[in-house]
Amino acid sequence: MTTPAAAATAATAPHEANAHANQFALLRQRRFAPFFWTQFAGAANDNLFKFAFTVMVTYQLQLSWMPPAMAGLAIGALFILPFLLFSATAGQLTDKFDKTKMIRFVKNLEIAIMLLAAWGFVRADAVVLLGCVFLMGLHSTLFGPVKFAYLPQVLDARELTGGNGMVEMGTFVAILLGQVAGGLLVALPQVGHATVAVACVLLALVGRGVAQAIPRAPATDPGLVINWNPFSETWRNLKLAHGNIVVFRSLLGISWMWFFGAVFLSQFPSFAKEVLHGDEQVASLLLVVFSVGIGAGSLLCETLSRRQVEIGLVPLGAIGMSVFAIDLYFASRALPPSAGMGLGAFMGQAAHWRVMADLALLSLFAGLYSVPMYALIQLRSQPTHRARIIAANNILNALFMIGSSVIAGALLGAGFTIPQIFLFTGIANALVAFYIFMLVPEYLLRFIAWMLSHFVYRFEIKGDEHIPTEGAAVLVCNHVSFIDAILLMAASPRPIRFIMDHRIFKVPVLGWLFKLAKAIPIAPQKEDPAAYEAAFARALGVLREGDLLTIFPEGAITRDGQLQPFKGGVMKIIESARAEGIEPPVIPMALTNLWGSYFSRIELRGGENVAMAKPFRRGFFSRVGLNVGHAVPPVEVRPEALQQRVSGLLAA
Repeated sequence: MTTPAAAATAATAPHEANAHANQFALLRQRRFAPFFWTQFAGAANDNLFKFAFTVMVTYQLQLSWMPPAMAGLAIGALFILPFLLFSATAGQLTDKFDKTKMIRFVKNLEIAIMLLAAWGFVRADAVVLLGCVFLMGLHSTLFGPVKFAYLPQVLDARELTGGNGMVEMGTFVAILLGQVAGGLLVALPQVGHATVAVACVLLALVGRGVAQAIPRAPATDPGLVINWNPFSETWRNLKLAHGNIVVFRSLLGISWMWFFGAVFLSQFPSFAKEVLHGDEQVASLLLVVFSVGIGAGSLLCETLSRRQVEIGLVPLGAIGMSVFAIDLYFASRALPPSAGMGLGAFMGQAAHWRVMADLALLSLFAGLYSVPMYALIQLRSQPTHRARIIAANNILNALFMIGSSVIAGALLGAGFTIPQIFLFTGIANALVAFYIFMLVPEYLLRFIAWMLSHFVYRFEIKGDEHIPTEGAAVLVCNHVSFIDAILLMAASPRPIRFIMDHRIFKVPVLGWLFKLAKAIPIAPQKEDPAAYEAAFARALGVLREGDLLTIFPEGAITRDGQLQPFKGGVMKIIESARAEGIEPPVIPMALTNLWGSYFSRIELRGGENVAMAKPFRRGFFSRVGLNVGHAVPPVEVRPEALQQRVSGLLAA
C-alpha cells in the first residue's frame, strides 16, 4: 500500500530520489531548491528585522522601560511566545492541508507584517516594532512544522541528513546575512531606519515569489478535525510525541540546544558592548562567526555520517559545545577595559581571536549536535502525525527558550557577568547531555561506534543500500572479533538488536555496552535450555516490532580466522516469524580484514587463542570493511546457502 508520503515523493520528485551525489546537488532540483530559498529569505528577513530593532534599542534609543542589557532578552522572549501559544494549531494545519499552500499563506502574512514594521521603523516606534516581533514569531510558528515535515515527504531516508544539513546551513547563513545587514543598515546616518523598512518589505516579496515555484506536497492527514483549543491540543501533541520515547527524548535534546543557543544569541549585543568594548560592527562580527560555525557544522554532518542519519555525532557535538563555551569564559573574563572599538581595532588584538575561535567552534559543534537529531525525529515519526510531532518540538523549544531568557535575566539581575553566564551554560550543557545520553543510550552507543569506525579503523562499507530502512529484517554476519556488533551499528542507519553469546557480557566495558544496546544473550541449548528458548522468544519480539535483528550463525568468534559452519538458529527464527505471518528478509553480510586486529582471537596464550592481549596491535586507522549482499527471501533461507553467500562476500 502506498503511503501519503511516498505518493507525495513520487508526485514531486519522480526519478530524483537518489540522483544526487551530495547534498549540494539538491539545490538543482525543484523538489528542494525553491523550498530552500523560500525558507532562506524568511530567516534572513526575521533576523534583519529583529537585529536592526535590537541594535536600535541598544545603541540609539534611550528607553527607561527597556534598558540595553535586557533588550535582547525581551525581544527574544516576545518572538518565541507564539511558538508556545500556537504551535499545536500550526501542526494540525500542516498535517491537514497541502504544505505548499501553507507556505504561500505564511509568506503572504509576512508581507503584511513587514509593511507594518516598515511604518514602525520610519517612526522609530518601539511599541509598534515589539508588536511586529510577536507577529513575526507567529509567522515562524506557522512555518516551523511545514519546514520540517516537508523534507521527509520529498527526500528519502539517505537524503535526510544532507537535506537537513543544507536547510540548517541555509538558515544560519540567512541569519548571518540578515543580522549583518540589519546591524549595518540601521546604523546608517539619517536614512538607517527607512533603509531597514524597505529591505524588510523587499525580502518578504522575494520570499513569496520563490514560494510560487515549490511543487505540491499533499496533505498527510486530510481528514483531521482541527482542535482550536491551543491548551488541550498542546497537551495532546506532547502526549503524542511521548508515545515514541526515543523521539520524545530527542525533542528534549533539541530544545536544550535552543536553550543553549538562545543564551549566546541574546547576549551578543551586550557582550560586544560591555565585555569586548566594541561597537555595532563588532556585535555583527560575533554573529557572523557564530552563523558560519553553525553552517559549517551542519554541512559536515553528511560527510561524517556516510549519508545516513548518524546520531553518533550528537554526543560529539555536545562535548564540543561545552568545551568551547567554558573556554569562552576564560578567553573573555580578563580583557582589559578600553574605549569603544571599531572593527579594525578589535581585530588587531590577539586576545580577541581566541574569543572568535571559541564562538566558531562552539557553533560548529552545535551544528553537529542538531542536524542528526532533527533527521532522526523526521525519520522515526509517523508520517500522518509528523507535523504535530514537529509542533510539539516547537512548543518545547519555546518553553526552553523562554526559560533561557528568564534564567539569563535572573543571573544578570543577581550580578553575574555575561562571561559567567556563558560558563554556567557550558557546564549545564555537559550535565544535561550526560543525562540525555543515559536516558537514550542509542546516542552513546552510536557515538562509540562512530569513533571506532573513524579513528581506530578506516571502515569501508559496500552495499549498505541493501540494509532495509524500514520493516523487520534478519542480518546474518560472520563473527571475527569482540567488536563486530559495534561496527555493524556504525553501518546501519537504524538500531540493531543482536543475539550474542552470553559469555561476551562478562567482558569488561564491552559487556556493559552490549547491555546498553539491549543485546540478547544466548546460551547453548544443552548448557541452559531456558536461556536458549528465552533468547529466541525475545528475537521473535524484535521482528514482531518491525526492527532489525542480527545473528552470528557461526555461534562463536572464530579462533583461526576462517568462516565456521553456520548453525540452525537462523532457521528457527525465520520459521517462528513465518508462523506469526512475519516474512523478514535475510541480509547476508561479511566483515573483512578484522582477523589480526586487537579484538580478534589471534594471540596464542597457554595453548588457547585469545583476544585483547596486545594493545595497538595494528595501530590506528587499519583498514577493515563490511560487504552487504542482496536480501534473501525467507522461503529460500538455508544455513548452508547463507554460509556460501557470506563466503562469497568475504572474497568480494
